[in-house]
Amino acid sequence: MKISQMKKDELFEGFYLIKTAEVRQTRAGKNYLAFVFQDETGTIEGKLWDAQPHNVESFTAGRVVHMTGRREVYNNTPQVNQLTMRLPQAGEPSNPADFKEKPPVDPKELQDYLSNVLFKIENPVWQRVVRALYSKYDKEFYSYPAAKTNHHAFEAGLAYHTATMVRLADRIGDIYPQLNKSLLFAGIMLHDLAKVLELSGPENTEYTVRGNLIGHIALIDEEITKVLQELKIDDQKEEVIVLRHVVLSHHGLLEYGSPVRPKIMEAEIIHMIDNLDAEMMMMTTALGLVGPGEMTNKIFAMENRSFYKPNLDQ
Repeated sequence: MKISQMKKDELFEGFYLIKTAEVRQTRAGKNYLAFVFQDETGTIEGKLWDAQPHNVESFTAGRVVHMTGRREVYNNTPQVNQLTMRLPQAGEPSNPADFKEKPPVDPKELQDYLSNVLFKIENPVWQRVVRALYSKYDKEFYSYPAAKTNHHAFEAGLAYHTATMVRLADRIGDIYPQLNKSLLFAGIMLHDLAKVLELSGPENTEYTVRGNLIGHIALIDEEITKVLQELKIDDQKEEVIVLRHVVLSHHGLLEYGSPVRPKIMEAEIIHMIDNLDAEMMMMTTALGLVGPGEMTNKIFAMENRSFYKPNLDQ
């Protein structure tokens, strides 16, 4: 049974990928394993109580397991309980790639779309900078997730998030012609590009040392600066400064990691579009795991709010 098809208090059986596995201890000092299981339809949490050393050794992140259990809801969080697990036998499903969430759009389509957007960046400095960095990180950009857990946390999620933001900016620019579309496109295409340095990759995604200690906002500004030097572009030009500004300010608030708040229209719009797409993906993912008439689990990145899935015919 697929994760998205599991019903409350219903028994299930199937093969699932262990997305994360963490050894924890109860108050009594006994080890248990806290899991996040995954298939192509979503994720669900579960715990294996009284975990023995051989369980810890066998049930590791990145492995496929056969599992039976019951889907329950605790504090609005769907989880599997009463679970029993074993490793696949010969001939049974065991390829992790078959259980991973796929991007809604083929990565090749994303690449074609963003390659065409490059030609719509009319400012030659911005286009050269974006082109140079996409050439440098082409392979990683079209395979990496946009985050470890929060939003677009699937293979090619980074490119999908970027392309969706560009589409939104294109339409918003039609409604508000006072916005500079070229700056919107360039800023969006660069804003999360350093996630390829912040994260370890699409497999068992973790934060790198640079990701933990520096973060993608500072890292992309550093990458832009290096490209400016390589292309012998004057970093005192106003067009360079505003490009760096829209990237540096895209988290909106200092407490969210931006070293400066948005101070031009395009920077504010990029921040708003970034939030819009991230929150839409988080809500869509959470609502996909519950049935009509149920509340989602609390979404940490959205002030720990839960969302209700209306029980409507249409």
